[in-house]
Amino acid sequence: MVSAGDFLKAFDGESPVPVYLFCPHKAPRAKSASFEPLLAERGVDRITKTLVDPSMRDLCYSAYYADETDPAEIVSNAQTLPFLTDRRVILVRGAERYTSESSTGALLHYLASPNDTTVLILVADRVDKRSKFYKACEKAGEIVECGELRDHELRLWIHDEVQGRNKKIEPNAVREIIDRAGTKLSDVNNALTLVTGFIGDRENITEEDVITACADVAEEQIWSLTDAIAQSDMAKAMRVLFALYDLGKSEFEILGSINWLLRTAYQVAVAKSSDPMLRSFTAKKCRPLADKFGVRKLKAAFGLLVETDFMLRSTGVDRALAIELLVIKLAAPRRRPAA
Repeated sequence: MVSAGDFLKAFDGESPVPVYLFCPHKAPRAKSASFEPLLAERGVDRITKTLVDPSMRDLCYSAYYADETDPAEIVSNAQTLPFLTDRRVILVRGAERYTSESSTGALLHYLASPNDTTVLILVADRVDKRSKFYKACEKAGEIVECGELRDHELRLWIHDEVQGRNKKIEPNAVREIIDRAGTKLSDVNNALTLVTGFIGDRENITEEDVITACADVAEEQIWSLTDAIAQSDMAKAMRVLFALYDLGKSEFEILGSINWLLRTAYQVAVAKSSDPMLRSFTAKKCRPLADKFGVRKLKAAFGLLVETDFMLRSTGVDRALAIELLVIKLAAPRRRPAA
């Protein structure tokens, strides 16, 4: 068993094993296993680019989805000797199906004695370590665990990615990317692509670069609406609402965004101060909203959302007017308790 990071550092293709299973990782004391698809994809790419000659790809490489292919077909291909190449590489996605499927006898039989001229790559986003399938993969080859990265691992990953693009990044910029993109590597990678494209030939990535490059116009308007409601600024809230209409947002889209904002504010309001989500960009932006309403009034606000949704879907009310009334009610100044 090896982590995805260690696998990527060590794999050189000189002596590959017959079977690789890319699967989730369950940390000690963790309630559930986590899976990072991008790490699995990097591992698959490393194997295929190392072992598969592009000019021979059609002859020695095959890819399948477990839920679309009979295991017997995959086994038949795996048992076939390679033609004009040293090895045959077979990729099977969605291999979590084999953990519980009873119709995978042919695959289990193959895993008991895999072909040494075939490299079988299996990718599963969940796995039962007690299953015959997992134990057979462990015995036949190597288990590569692709768990979500911890905070310091994610920071190092970002630095390595930036260095690979011949750039440098400031510590505050790293934190801003994590706050905005979250911890999923695919989202972080997309953010890095936006930022490196934004700075062009410039070498250093700053916090300001991240804020500018990762800002979406409609998203920024949503945050402006959040601020206006939290500040009880009804005039600003209405200006932002009309700006969202100008960007082509429908009443249902705006209602969905407000619903998400209030739910996030509720999570912030009930979360403990030690909760790591309180450090995120989203939580930071929604905290003033949580402070304005509090838990009890946020629950009442959800009632307003349900009423507005009912009006939009089931009555002949002017939809724009219904959304305007909702925003006005939410942005109304908080009432002070009677003396």
